Amino acid sequence: MATGILSIAAGNHHYGAISEGLGILASLGLAVLVALVIVTGARWDFGDPDVTLRLFTFVAACAVLDSRLATRPVLLWVLGLAALASWLVLIALSARNMAARRWRALRHQAHGAWELASVGTSGLAISAGKVARYTSQHWWLSVAVPIWVVALCIYALMTWLILSRTVAERQDRDGFEPDTWILMGGLAIATLAGDNIHRLAPAWLSGPILVVTVVTWVAATLWIPPLIYFGLHRMSRRPEMLHFAGVWWAFVFPLGMYSAASYTMAAELGHRSLITVSLVFFWDALAAWLIVVVAGLLRARRALAAR
Repeated sequence: MATGILSIAAGNHHYGAISEGLGILASLGLAVLVALVIVTGARWDFGDPDVTLRLFTFVAACAVLDSRLATRPVLLWVLGLAALASWLVLIALSARNMAARRWRALRHQAHGAWELASVGTSGLAISAGKVARYTSQHWWLSVAVPIWVVALCIYALMTWLILSRTVAERQDRDGFEPDTWILMGGLAIATLAGDNIHRLAPAWLSGPILVVTVVTWVAATLWIPPLIYFGLHRMSRRPEMLHFAGVWWAFVFPLGMYSAASYTMAAELGHRSLITVSLVFFWDALAAWLIVVVAGLLRARRALAAR
């Protein structure tokens, strides 16, 4: 997912070789991860909302690759239908799992990765918008709009759970975990979904959609300063958190998504300065991606050498 959005952001800024290379890696990575899920999935507890909500990563990954390969009709349909089918299963399982728990229990368990439900839903709205744009099935726009609204509602619910946990239970006193950056990334991908819908919307609908899209981008921007502050605060108190962990991928994705969202806002609002903002965040995201990849490879090498 993180690699795929970086590929899109690189393409936005005309870095063709980087975009193609990252696109290939994202496609291969998705295939490998699907294989791992098939092999290990039998051991997972699908009655745990933490498991089913994290699996929305697959929906988002399909949507990101769908956007990357939107001009190829076969892949557009295959990835779009895969995203839709997995979303229907995961939304049903997650709703069941959350309904079976009390509010206090949900609040105690909530964390940044739960926003992946909103991220995946916005991704599905993007896929529906791409189908409406690149095929003759323009009625898919009427599917994209309500899905986008659902994504925003899910974002509001998960954010309420996460923030109420932080305030009421005084959790994470030393700052947020890396996956808390998905609070920003969830709004960034909602901005991208709104932009895709706005391009196709009829005149009576395009105005309200543009307003909501601008609001989501501004809200995503406002998340950045506190996330940086709490992140630096936590690192200063717990330097060991800088050691490689898979959760750091949840930091790379929002940076890349914000780059892509800012690029679309530059076109929507006609502010070319936002292209510079997008470019800065692209290079930040790419640097973070390289660090996480190198750290992961070094850890894997040490693990193999220890055997």
